[in-house]
Amino acid sequence: MTFDWTHGPLADGLRDYDAARFFEAHEAWESVWLPAPQPEKLFLQGLIQVTVAFHHLQRNNAVGATRLLTAALRKLEPYPPDFGGLDVALLRDDIRARLDSLTADAATTELPAPRILPRSL
Repeated sequence: MTFDWTHGPLADGLRDYDAARFFEAHEAWESVWLPAPQPEKLFLQGLIQVTVAFHHLQRNNAVGATRLLTAALRKLEPYPPDFGGLDVALLRDDIRARLDSLTADAATTELPAPRILPRSL
C-alpha cells in the first residue's frame, strides 16, 4: 500500500487534523483504514486513535484520551521511524509527552496534538 499525504483521504484527514477537526480527520482516515492490508491497517488504526483521543480532549474527557493515546502508542511502537511516509519517531515522542502531561493533571485544554508530519514536509 502506498501512502499519499498530498491527495485524497489521507491528505484530507491530515488537513483536518492540523486544523483540530479531529472527528473529521478520523472519518477521512477510517475510509482508508477499513480496506487496508496489514501492516498498514494497524498503523492507520494507531493514527485514528490519536485523532479520537484529541476529540475526547475537546470534550474534556481526559480519561478517554489517555486510554486512546496509550493504545495508539502500543500500536505505533513496532513501526520503523519513518513508516508510511510519516515521522513516526516524532509522533511517538509527542504521544509520550502528552501522556506525561495527562498523568500529571496538566491543563488538557491547552495540550497540543501530537505532530503527524509527512517526511517530505
